[in-house]
Amino acid sequence: MNTLLKNLGAILVLLGVACLAVYYFGVQINALLIASMVLEVAGILSYIFINRRLG
Repeated sequence: MNTLLKNLGAILVLLGVACLAVYYFGVQINALLIASMVLEVAGILSYIFINRRLG
């Protein structure tokens, strides 16, 4: 469980990249851009804070 929590930030960033890929190759709606932005920012912040707390 601890390793999954440590990798949560990277998983969120990868989900954001997947949203951008869907936007680029498929449906071009602004909701995908907003979702990818939220996932990227949340992933970066969670990666920083979780790894700082878990050390």
